[in-house]
Amino acid sequence: MFSRGEIQSELSKVLADLFDLSPEKITPGARLKEDLDLDSIDAVDLMARLQQYTGKRIPSAEFKSVRTVNDVVDKIYNGLAAGA
Repeated sequence: MFSRGEIQSELSKVLADLFDLSPEKITPGARLKEDLDLDSIDAVDLMARLQQYTGKRIPSAEFKSVRTVNDVVDKIYNGLAAGA
């Protein structure tokens, strides 16, 4: 199982790599759409990479409510904890 810090770190790397974002922009409170300029297609790409990282399928419905980087970390962490 991954810690929240490990998930945050991997998420930051994925966001920086996939979307060419500067690490300074990727903060826990950064809003995915407004601050990081991610759209729904980007969200699908992000979910695919996170599924590779966790080895678990992440239902797209789970991500409809995420708005910030921290929301993504929480969803992944809680999803892994529930499946443990």
